Amino acid sequence: MNQNKEPVGKPAEEKSGGPIREPKEEQPYERFLACGPQSLTNAELLGIILRTGTKGVSAVELGRRVLGIHDPQCSSLSALPGLTMEELRALPGIGEVKAVKLLCLSEIARRIVREKIRRDKRLDTPDMIAEYYMESMRHLETEQTVLLHFDSKMALLGEDILTKGTVNGALISPREIYIQALRRGAVRIVLLHNHPSGDPRPSREDIESTKLIRKAGELLGISLTDHIIVGDLCYCSLKEMGLLSDETTEF
Repeated sequence: MNQNKEPVGKPAEEKSGGPIREPKEEQPYERFLACGPQSLTNAELLGIILRTGTKGVSAVELGRRVLGIHDPQCSSLSALPGLTMEELRALPGIGEVKAVKLLCLSEIARRIVREKIRRDKRLDTPDMIAEYYMESMRHLETEQTVLLHFDSKMALLGEDILTKGTVNGALISPREIYIQALRRGAVRIVLLHNHPSGDPRPSREDIESTKLIRKAGELLGISLTDHIIVGDLCYCSLKEMGLLSDETTEF
């Protein structure tokens, strides 16, 4: 029998001495059992995930500091998806294990949202596609281009990440796009990429490259249905803006 096994939810012994005890007003584990998770603040929920604090800092206070890495006044869980391993590990009290736990928690939340949307609704309109990919793309610090493959009835066949570029733009190769589309047996495709600035308005380069890709697809019998640009809680659809037609040259 392992004599060193910790009780679930209780702090581990710190190397510096005894365990870091939560103040009486900050005992989230006990309040969870008494009143349920809805009674806890965001920092308290993170405190339970983190389990232990560090010298002079409770797990709940450590949770507050995690949420405030970018903004000390922030207490919103929406801060989590924007954090990196390096930023988390730079915070005193957050080592590799705690950082991995927090990043996994953020990824679980993203996947729950995406799975619910995909289960409840078809990804056959620009707003539904943007909503589905919003949380996974709006926090990215560099541009990423995703290619979505559809059949003739706009049922999603699959997706491929084409590029992970820089903040100045991601290069899109028509050749690579249609190799992937043919491999998937797609009849229609949708391009999707993010603007790290948060502003989804298309650049001239976005418009010109999209038209080039659409023309290449016409020769292969594969239709570029749309090119959607994701910003920060907003998006632009080049199809909805009328920017996929040959006549439209100005933005």
